[in-house]
Amino acid sequence: MPDKNFNILVVDDEESMRELLDVMLSREGYQISSAESGRKAISLLEKKDFDLLLCDIKLGDMTGIDVLRASKKKNQNTIVIMISAYASTETAVEAMNDGAYDYVPKPFDNDELKQTIANALELKTIEQEKKILDDELKKHLHFGKIIGNSPAMLHVYNMIKQVAKTKTSILITGESGTGKELIARAIHDESDRCNMPFVPINCGGIPETLMESELFGYRKGAFTGATQDKKGLFETADEGTVFLDEIGDLSIHLQVKLLRVVQERVFKPVGGNEDISVNIRIISATNKDLANEVIEGRFREDLFYRLNVIEIKLPPLRERKSDLRILAQHFLEKYSNELGKKVTKISSYAINLLNNYPFPGNIRELENLMERSVAITDTNILLPDSLSLSLHKQRRLVEGVKDKGYDLNDVPKGVSLDAILEDVERVYINKALECAHGDKTKAAELLGINSRSMRYRLDKLGVDI
Repeated sequence: MPDKNFNILVVDDEESMRELLDVMLSREGYQISSAESGRKAISLLEKKDFDLLLCDIKLGDMTGIDVLRASKKKNQNTIVIMISAYASTETAVEAMNDGAYDYVPKPFDNDELKQTIANALELKTIEQEKKILDDELKKHLHFGKIIGNSPAMLHVYNMIKQVAKTKTSILITGESGTGKELIARAIHDESDRCNMPFVPINCGGIPETLMESELFGYRKGAFTGATQDKKGLFETADEGTVFLDEIGDLSIHLQVKLLRVVQERVFKPVGGNEDISVNIRIISATNKDLANEVIEGRFREDLFYRLNVIEIKLPPLRERKSDLRILAQHFLEKYSNELGKKVTKISSYAINLLNNYPFPGNIRELENLMERSVAITDTNILLPDSLSLSLHKQRRLVEGVKDKGYDLNDVPKGVSLDAILEDVERVYINKALECAHGDKTKAAELLGINSRSMRYRLDKLGVDI
């Protein structure tokens, strides 16, 4: 429950909106004052210090930007969150450049607004939010490029420390995009082999016909085109570490040959008769359930046990959401530098949207999303409109309607027409907003309805953009 000492000033020229926010935030334990105009708000700000100002951008007598500036002039420590159904992206950025903590578009999701307020008040005693993120990044770059301080990742870091100095084979498991190669590199960098080669091998990315010669090398004349001897990747990695990524994709034929390398650190090059011995550490990774692959006969049991001496399980991003903000800021700074942009901050409302997205592609998907978002934004603050999540939302909505299996043959059994119409309406509104790049007026025109009807439908259906 929030600290009841937090005082919030709500400024909106619509009585119904003031009443809604008053009731909703009072239930959260906050002390609420309200003003129906900019002048009234400034008068209250002169008389009393508020922890947070929640202000509509469009007011009758002046703009919310004017109230924001007056608030910051009176007390720099007052957190300001702007809300509006009419504000352009430029206005939102102007507000945040003038010191607003965040911008929340109408119609807003009540839970998301409450979370944004809670996040803002949690950071009230911190002078600069950006400094926190920078400190977090420096503090939690535990191994190379690995970022995060969630309990799940702290457990992984502890595992790395424990196994790095050993010679034991390690199997890293986890969904695609969770950063398995980063973990393998961290183990290598923390080991006694850190100054020797680290050789990554994608077992699913090299054609089977080439894999054997890539791994073991070949002798001159071994096949057409083999005009000279060539070292394989295992020999190249001598004294270092071999990382076998997606080991579950390796064919049974090559699994047999790999087993000898794992057991004896010995192999024969293609077309050769002599054994080659190597001193290598083997780290493997997979996004498959190798135990099940063994049961199904697709992976050798003896090789599985040889590789899986120690298993490190990487959590998916959805199970380490407390790391998402730090990761997002890291990728924001990375691609701002690479693309020559000056995007320095992510809107907290945008962070809330990211937190509500499941990220099936894990960290790789988050990185791609941040790169795309930085590339298309023309502001120095990343707002929700730049996140490009609409395609994901649209896909889930369409699939949701299909999954319900609406069929006229169900009518005799009874159906909910309101639910069916709401689902269809939601899909069409989201598609129109996507086509209009978030412009609600243009989307209304595409659907043949007026702006007032559009706002009503957005509010009724709880569609967030």
